[in-house]
Parts: sequence; C-alpha cells; structure tokens
Amino acid sequence: MMQVFKGKATITQLQWLVWISVYIILFLSFTSMDGFKEGVFYTNLYIVYYVIIIYGNIRFLYPSFYETRRYILYGLLALLLLLFTGVGRGYVSTIVYNTYFAKPGQAEPITLLNLLKFVLGGGLIFALSFIFRIAIAYFKLKQQTEEIMVQKSQAELNLLKSQVQPHFLFNTLNNIYYEAYREAPRTAALIERLSDIMRYFLDESPMDEVSINTEVKFLENYLELEKIRIRHEVKLTFTKQFNSDLRIPPMLLMTFVENIFKHGIDKSSLDNCVKISLVQEDNYLMFETVNRIYDRPKQNGSSGFGITNLRKRLTLLYQNNFELDTHKNEQSFTAFLKIPLA
Repeated sequence: MMQVFKGKATITQLQWLVWISVYIILFLSFTSMDGFKEGVFYTNLYIVYYVIIIYGNIRFLYPSFYETRRYILYGLLALLLLLFTGVGRGYVSTIVYNTYFAKPGQAEPITLLNLLKFVLGGGLIFALSFIFRIAIAYFKLKQQTEEIMVQKSQAELNLLKSQVQPHFLFNTLNNIYYEAYREAPRTAALIERLSDIMRYFLDESPMDEVSINTEVKFLENYLELEKIRIRHEVKLTFTKQFNSDLRIPPMLLMTFVENIFKHGIDKSSLDNCVKISLVQEDNYLMFETVNRIYDRPKQNGSSGFGITNLRKRLTLLYQNNFELDTHKNEQSFTAFLKIPLA
C-alpha cells in the first residue's frame, strides 16, 4: 500500500487497488442490507458486470472503433454491449434471487421493464469507463514521465563520468596532431577528424537539437575515418541540399551510415559504392543511403537493433509523423528516413 502513495505502483497494481476498494464497498453495502450470503453473491455479480462493461469499452470498443473513426459502428456495438450485459445481469440476478433468497410469495417476475432497468443502469457504468480510462492514461503518463526523468538523470551521470579530464584528452590529441603534421599531414588530418568526433560526442550529442551543419560534419568525419580501414578506394557520393539554419535532434542519421560500414562494404572489393543524400523538401528532411549487397555469413545479433532503436526514438520524437523504411533488391540495400521540420 505504501508503494501506491510513493508513486511506485504499476498501472496494474493501481487497478487492482481500485477494484479491491470497490469490492469492499459493495460487499459492506450488500451484506448490511441482505446478509452475508446474498451480499457475497451480489458483490461478485456486480463486479463481473462492471469489469465487462468498463474493460469491454476501454480495451476493445474504444481503441478498435472510436479511435479508428468508425463512430456509428462504435455506437451500435456499445448499445449491444449494454443490452447483453444488462439483460444477462437481470436474468442471473432474478433467477438466483428467486431460487435461493426469496421468501415464499416474494419471487420477482422477469419482465421487460425490469430488464430495461438493468440495461439503463449499465449506461452509468459505461460513462464511468471513460473516467477510468482517463485515470489509467494519467497514471501511465505520470509513470512514463518519471521513467524518462530517471533515464535522463542516469544519462547525465554517465555523461559526467565520460567527461573526466576531457581537456587533458583534447590537449594530448592536439599535441599529437602538431607532431604528426610535420611528418605525415594525412595522419594529422585524421587525428583532427577523430578529435572533432570526440568533441561532438561530449558537447553536441547530449543536446536536444544541433545544427544540421554540425551533424553533417560529424558524419563526414566518421566516413573519412571508416574509409582508412578499407583496402581500396570507396566510391562515395554525398548529396546535400538543405537550409543551413536547420536544427535537428543529434545522432538521428548515424545509424544508416554506421550500417553501411558494418554490412555494405567488402574490404577486399574494388567496387565498393555508396550513395548518401540529405535533402530538404517543403517541411520535411529526407535522408537516404544506398550501398552494395555482399554475400557474407550473418553474425548473430549483428543487425537489426540499430534500426529498431532508431524507430523507437523517432516515435518518441515525432509520434507517427515520420517515415522509416529499408528495402533491398539483388544488388543494393536502401535505407530511407523522412522527418518533419519544426
């Protein structure tokens, strides 16, 4: 019980608490008027009746029909739900009462008017189901908010841990850069790119949004560092058409580029070809990568998680207002992302 007041109970636990409270209230009410046995029967009957109507609406009818804008069908099915549950409760209640609890000469007849009263009584419960649904949604949102705050705090803690002596690291890289520049300018340039990538991880990636130029520079640095691991030259084209003032969430584009070098490059091939495009069109930004497909043994757990995690992040950022698609043919693999611009 203390967990509930500390806000640590799950949605399921909260619902159980509500139903147990309702059960106790009904039980005390019925037993005070009708005795223990009759009170137990009517309490159980009413609880089952409430559960069928409330969860029948919020778990099935509302999401399946109302939220999909089939309003007429939703209304008809809601009426059928009230009709069948009301008539069912009326028959069961009257038959059990007449059989086990009614005194001689006090049996209640099963009439259309009595059954109609049970049906109409279900209307109030049906209306209360919306309040029940709103309460569940509120506690679910509250729980998600708390989880996000915990994750944010943990991420900030991890970031602080990762930033131990960053100035020492960058100063050392700068010293190595100047030493290498005298003897091997190309190596020095790669060290500079590595330094930029590390600075991006520390300074830019924790932010909610970054300049699109910063994100592109990060991708270009990563591409250049990956290319030095390939024996032969990679034919790479990177098309860029966008407003330089745009800002986007960091690390959204990295998954596609990373997958190219994980799965779309053959280090021994002379014909590695990669096409990347980042294009702004109307109020959307479209990112597409195309690479060759090579036959190679599939490593367990080596693919799929990046795209899955990216889709989850996109859902948190844009709900359903984005496109993420991957497809392949006999020769190439294509990944496509389309996100809205604020």
